[in-house]
Amino acid sequence: MEYLYAPWRDVYFNNKNKNFCPFCHCTQHLDQDKELGVIFRAKECFGIMNKYPYSPGHFMIIPYNHLENIEDLEENTWIQMSYFVRIGVKILKQEFHAKGVNIGMNLGTAAGAGIAVHCHYHLIPRWQGDTNFITTIGQTRVCGSDLEKIYITLCKAFKEYV
Repeated sequence: MEYLYAPWRDVYFNNKNKNFCPFCHCTQHLDQDKELGVIFRAKECFGIMNKYPYSPGHFMIIPYNHLENIEDLEENTWIQMSYFVRIGVKILKQEFHAKGVNIGMNLGTAAGAGIAVHCHYHLIPRWQGDTNFITTIGQTRVCGSDLEKIYITLCKAFKEYV
């Protein structure tokens, strides 16, 4: 059996505070955007890099309010999140030449949400042939891009919209 060493995930698995929400942590530490991977901040929501991306450029759009159910979001929050989803797709296509984009929300743990208690959108850029045998056979994802460069590109691109 192969093992992948990922000590940075320890903060989530061994956090003594079972009510810890990494998204709320971002809302409470406005001076740590770069360290936390925050791409942009708008009035109702913010964008953040996914620390465990499915593909390079995978990011999320998250409401400031800690709500599990999208039906509980204020209308203006939902509208602003949807606006930034559209802008995010545009940026992924223009800046990263994505040939497709997976957009989605996993609502609830039964739907596969890793952080079910705080709803959020995922935007995942896709390219023809971007997944291969290593994911299926090796049960490993390969990120062939520098995540720091991707972060900088996303931040610059979103600046004109926020």
